[in-house]
Amino acid sequence: MKKLTTFILVLVTCNSLFANFDSIFYNRTLRIDYTHTGDKTTESWFIDEVKTEPFWGGTHTKLIDTLMYGKYFFKVFDFKTGTLIYSRGYGSLFAEWQTTDEAKSISRSFPESVIMPLPKDSTKIIFYSRNIKGIFEEKMNYMYNPDDYFISPERRLQFPSFDVSITGKPNEKVDIIILPEGYTKEEMGKFIGDCQKFKEILFSFSPYKERADKFNIRGVLAPSPQSGTDIPADTVWKETLLNTSFYTFDSERYCMTRDFKSVRDMAANAPYDQIYILVNSNKYGGGAIYNYYSISVSGNLKASKIFVHEFGHGFAGLGDEYYTSDVAYSEFYPTDVEPWEPNLTTLVDFEKKWKKLLIPDVPIPTPDTGIYRTSLGAFEGGGYAAKGVYRPKHDCLMNSFNGKVFCEVCQETIEKMIRFYTE
Repeated sequence: MKKLTTFILVLVTCNSLFANFDSIFYNRTLRIDYTHTGDKTTESWFIDEVKTEPFWGGTHTKLIDTLMYGKYFFKVFDFKTGTLIYSRGYGSLFAEWQTTDEAKSISRSFPESVIMPLPKDSTKIIFYSRNIKGIFEEKMNYMYNPDDYFISPERRLQFPSFDVSITGKPNEKVDIIILPEGYTKEEMGKFIGDCQKFKEILFSFSPYKERADKFNIRGVLAPSPQSGTDIPADTVWKETLLNTSFYTFDSERYCMTRDFKSVRDMAANAPYDQIYILVNSNKYGGGAIYNYYSISVSGNLKASKIFVHEFGHGFAGLGDEYYTSDVAYSEFYPTDVEPWEPNLTTLVDFEKKWKKLLIPDVPIPTPDTGIYRTSLGAFEGGGYAAKGVYRPKHDCLMNSFNGKVFCEVCQETIEKMIRFYTE
């Protein structure tokens, strides 16, 4: 009886908190920029600047992140009461760089940032990083004071936004902001058309097409001085607003940007939950990191599947299920730790993954042969490793582009994330 009473009290407290978003937050954004520095085994965090932005695109109800996805996590506590009022998981380019061979020999620094609804009162914000065992460790904290006159409302990269597909209020939808990269002023019409193509492609794949009414999509009319993007190995260098480049970590198809401050600056022109960068290029490539940004080229013949594959990373936290790759990572997933990604497992704690979805007679690990090719199981090879990491199905859009569907595990994860943002 005591446990039931405690549970009801907690539930009532949470519901009361969620029902009073407007008493705790302004419907605007607090953004904390910081620098992440280190090498393969060390990391340091340094506050850069703190800003306010005019829009908040996030939910007003799911303020506490119960999914616990991401390499990093932050929590926001009311300073007076110590109450947890907001939390989110996320990833970063620095975390991926730490797994490259280069990180064994040199140190680098990367700009990063987090956003949250703007608190009305003082708060304590604590940043966490997963250690090698997958456990979150506290790394940095910041005391937010709403009266601090060094918190800047100044805006950079201000441009008009436009609606691609609007189905409701930002706080009740998944809000995607599409940013143009390497589109000149004369190519803004092409960018608008590419945004329409993005919408049509996204909603042609399940489960997005069944949930199209849960999404808002907007674009930003931000022309770059030059058309295209950097391709260092071909000595191609373009002057663009977001400074994207192929050959990230010396992987030819990996097109990303380290200029995350500019990404955040441009995204601030409209309310958003997810950032998608469209690169004006025909060269095959892209990339995405959970709650960081997603990026893909707009002109390659495989662009449709690149769109949805990369969005699977950025939006739903899905991991790559392939293993025959030229990616630069080494030992990305320790085989004695269960990955946080919902569609990968090392079988260390398979009970918490998709084991409940399997039919009883499917062996674990699952042979990648005849009768099991269409079954849900645990197939060895995934997360860039041929051994020790397992994927849910023989193939999936998070594995290859041979098919046109997500496996059942990925579909369930995407649907869960849509509900998190919209219900």
